[in-house]
Amino acid sequence: MLSNAGNAENRLLAMLPEPEKERWRLHLEPVDMPLGQVLHEPGAEPSFAVFPLTSIVSLLYVMENGASAEIAVIGNDGMVGMSLFMGGNTTPSRAVVQSAGKGFRVPAALLKSAVHRNADVLRLLLLYAQALLTQMAQTAVCNRHHTLHQQFCRWLLLSLDRVPGNELVMTQELIANMLGVRRQGVNEVAAKLQSSGAIDYRRGRIVILDREKLEGCSCECYAVVAKECARLLSSAKCRPRA
Repeated sequence: MLSNAGNAENRLLAMLPEPEKERWRLHLEPVDMPLGQVLHEPGAEPSFAVFPLTSIVSLLYVMENGASAEIAVIGNDGMVGMSLFMGGNTTPSRAVVQSAGKGFRVPAALLKSAVHRNADVLRLLLLYAQALLTQMAQTAVCNRHHTLHQQFCRWLLLSLDRVPGNELVMTQELIANMLGVRRQGVNEVAAKLQSSGAIDYRRGRIVILDREKLEGCSCECYAVVAKECARLLSSAKCRPRA
């Protein structure tokens, strides 16, 4: 198992063909991923591909005035650095750690050589890329048509699916930046969810107490993303937790 945080593993690394796993094992570097760490800025070519284990990374689009909004979340289901194998090398998004934890990173050159060497690796990464693009598209629809309460629940569920356990380490300020809303709005929604018994939120930690309540408060966007990820990656045995 390619892991370094208890029983945690990165599902994308786990699905690599066996010969590639052996090649990669020598180059995987364990890394701490503290809250708020920026992994890459818009327009920069990543030097490493990052595979979260117990952390969550947000991809953000940043406006000229500094305002930002999240377009996707990446956890133990995938990797940060999709542009490295898509051919574009750089990306217009910023990658920020939204929930602290651990991960692996590998040099960009290793990822690129694996893609050129092994068609199965390329197929796996392209399937993941399509799943990530689905999440981005659904996020755009959700932000336009659904309430902040629904968006927040959808966001919590997507994040929860991408970490082991039921705890997320993050602040209200960071959540507000992710959703592109005022901190006061996040505070009100979090308070309602806490009073309903769905979550416990204190000191930068969110513990999910009742997943069914969260799913009941969320919009259809969460189910769409989860179902499509399962469909795309089922051949590689990657399924989000139900």
